[in-house]
Amino acid sequence: MADKTPGFDTLAIHAGGAPDPATGARVTPIYQTTAYVFNDVQHAADLFALRAFGNIYTRIMNPTQAVLESKVAALEGGTAALAVASGHAAQLLAFHTIMQPGDEFVAARQLYGGSINQFNHSFKSFGWHVVWADGEDPASFEKSISPKTKAIFVESICNPGGRITDIAAIAKIAQNAGVPLIVDNTLATPYLCTPFAHGANIVIHSLTKFMGGHGNSMGGVVVDGGNFDWSKSGKYPLLSEPNDSYHGMKLHETFGNIAFAIACRVLGLRDLGPAIAPLNAFLILTGMETLSLRMQRHCDNALKVAEWLAKHPKVSWVNYAGLPSDKHHALQKKYAPRGAGAVFTFGLKGGYDAGIKLVSSVKMLSHLANLGDTRSLIIHPASTTHSQLSKDQLVKAGAGPDVVRLSIGIEDVADIIGDLDQAMA
Repeated sequence: MADKTPGFDTLAIHAGGAPDPATGARVTPIYQTTAYVFNDVQHAADLFALRAFGNIYTRIMNPTQAVLESKVAALEGGTAALAVASGHAAQLLAFHTIMQPGDEFVAARQLYGGSINQFNHSFKSFGWHVVWADGEDPASFEKSISPKTKAIFVESICNPGGRITDIAAIAKIAQNAGVPLIVDNTLATPYLCTPFAHGANIVIHSLTKFMGGHGNSMGGVVVDGGNFDWSKSGKYPLLSEPNDSYHGMKLHETFGNIAFAIACRVLGLRDLGPAIAPLNAFLILTGMETLSLRMQRHCDNALKVAEWLAKHPKVSWVNYAGLPSDKHHALQKKYAPRGAGAVFTFGLKGGYDAGIKLVSSVKMLSHLANLGDTRSLIIHPASTTHSQLSKDQLVKAGAGPDVVRLSIGIEDVADIIGDLDQAMA
């Protein structure tokens, strides 16, 4: 038994954490400090030169943060992780590590509206250019690859539509092109889907959502799969070439299968600075201990709500991969057999105006721009999260004028359905 790999629930509670050596505290403490005393001058020099691991400054790492990183890496099956201030910060640091001005990356257009905006607009300031592909057509990624392509980016379960991505098919295309596949696993969490098992190289999360799960803390994480050769092609100089800020050290040569996570920390986080607050790391750690219990309840409730909506006379369609009639049901069984997640969309026959009316009429459900909370949440993407997109982009992103997005919580499902029923009426 000693050699047996612990189960998911055991890892969610114990991975990365141990009683505090100074006090014996069983729960990971909040290390609310900006800096750390060095043992001596040589110790300080070794830390700054990356000859030794340890704490220097909380902008770069913190003991509470370190436990969170170890836990996420263990649950995802990665080699190392870096926790940061938000999911957007995680995306920024991941791309900062592999992109140079003039480079391109291919992304599925079925993404969270904030990611579409970040890729279309903010990344242009760095000279990084996105090429859009159809997440439902893996061949479209292959057609979009050029000599300038440095990565492919998808979501495992897409926001807002709840579509399931064929990760293995796209991973094969990325592998043939010699570029890493980055998967945003926020909506699935490692309880439902582990992208590394299907060929992904980097996993991103907004920890703000299901991983923390209680709507009380912001965080993001980059997880290194340790399964990409950063030196092979010469396309990733920050990892493969001598680094001037570390006396010519070659990060991939030095750190091997944790090199990507190290580079995100000691180059990206060091200089761009989107550090996670120790309190937020603590709150997310607390939430993660019940991840499997919450996610299963989320999925069970979401399926019942989707079944009810599918029969409602005011609903024209329901996009939920957990329904046997859904076109993504087979992919859901392959990639997320425990459930299709808690976030999905449906269409109202009354279109845009009906969507506005519905979100204005719920009483228990909260109308807000978040997901992954214990509470059930509702939003009309076309007027909020995706409002910066054109009409054509809205439809392609699965956020057309008739679309309502639900993030189903863990309340009694009869009460969730009851609130939607009265709001529909």
